[in-house]
Amino acid sequence: MSSQTYRNPVLNADWSDPDVIRVGDDFYLTVSTFTKVPGLPILHSRDLVNWTIIGHAYTRGHDDVRPGCGVWAPSLRHHDGRFWIFWGDPDVGVCWVSAEDPRGPWTEPHVVKPGLGLIDACPLWDEDGQAYLVHGWAKSRAGINNRLTLHRMAPDGSRVLDEGTLVIDADLLPGYRTLEGPKLYKRDGAYWIFAPAGGVEQGWQSVFRAESIFGPYEDRIVLEQGGTDVNGPHQGGWVDTPSGEHWFMHFQDRGPYGRVVHLQPMVWGEDGWPVMGDDGEPVAGHRVPVPGCEPAAPATSDDFAGPGLGLQWSWQANPDPSWWELRDGTLRLACVPGPDDLRERPSVLGQRLPGAPCTVTVTLTLAGEGRAGLAVVGDTAAFVGLERGPDGKLLLVRGDTEPVPVEEDGAVTIGARAGEGALITFMAGGRDVGAPFQATQGRWVGAVLGLFAAGDGTGEAIFEAFTVDIER
Repeated sequence: MSSQTYRNPVLNADWSDPDVIRVGDDFYLTVSTFTKVPGLPILHSRDLVNWTIIGHAYTRGHDDVRPGCGVWAPSLRHHDGRFWIFWGDPDVGVCWVSAEDPRGPWTEPHVVKPGLGLIDACPLWDEDGQAYLVHGWAKSRAGINNRLTLHRMAPDGSRVLDEGTLVIDADLLPGYRTLEGPKLYKRDGAYWIFAPAGGVEQGWQSVFRAESIFGPYEDRIVLEQGGTDVNGPHQGGWVDTPSGEHWFMHFQDRGPYGRVVHLQPMVWGEDGWPVMGDDGEPVAGHRVPVPGCEPAAPATSDDFAGPGLGLQWSWQANPDPSWWELRDGTLRLACVPGPDDLRERPSVLGQRLPGAPCTVTVTLTLAGEGRAGLAVVGDTAAFVGLERGPDGKLLLVRGDTEPVPVEEDGAVTIGARAGEGALITFMAGGRDVGAPFQATQGRWVGAVLGLFAAGDGTGEAIFEAFTVDIER
């Protein structure tokens, strides 16, 4: 499409549960990251289509890998000169971080409401100075779901001020299941809760309206798959442009690719309700909200020449500084002990698998004993790499094939081709290695491309020029 139009998805990788705001002429977006470290990436755009990563708001995690835990469905807001991100950790409670500059530094997390099963939190500061907090429930921890609870909140976010009011019980709404992800707004004196329902893969987007913030709320489904091929278009945020237009960003679950992000035009109908997409169905593409911006996309390739890792990278749990070093345009990973199962190894350094076919290559040198390589990790995992044992021989390994001796200079270009449906073909030295591997999603996340090094701590893996070529 031309520079004046776009095609969905505008973020074609696992940018899960997006929320978006505008501050002046700038748009900011954050997403769920569960237990990835660092988490809560901050993305920036001037047109809602072309995005770059500018930082992270959350650097704390667990020391072990805990799939599906951590940061669920954040809400991003700008209030009183500060950026705020609220989220629910189902094992901790409702938390927030705050910053004057979206690039940081961000505060340490503050727990505004502790408890199990509290998820998908969103604040609202009203014109009269009162503050409120809405959240959903995770049945896995709380024993209930499909309902939204509203609290009065101290204006500084320090605590909730009451026990909470059940404002929407979707068990009473015909056909509703798994109502969650609420975003709370006020417009023209009315209170609005934008909330998805129906589940990740096949859900829809609903909107609730009330004259009082405590209800009663009317409901309407405003976006669903209909006759399109976009399954489950829901869960996201409403934002306006400087010119006064309205847009809605949401996800579509694509299995091993995770939750990709779509952008829908939105208008307010004569009856006062929002109309999203093409009369309630998602559009394949549309006019760019703010024309004239330069093309941009979140980083994928990394030459390892920067002062730090590219912002696209994250660890599977809290990293130890001894695991890695950038030196002379290379990434050096220590061959550290840990689980053989890459899905359980904290020291896997990963990034999102692109949602379009792509080819990934990296040059690897293995010094000393250990094993290292390029992996694709979800509910299942596979890799291609090098291994050196006590006998000093260097072997090419794929995990499910017999090791093959390689030349003793040790530098091998390894890679992976991700075809349609995320079918992965691993490569080494320009040749395919082993049978194709079907990438799979993880726990609420898409598959990741990962670099790893494993051993007794004496070896070191040297990676050069990580390159991702995406078919456009």
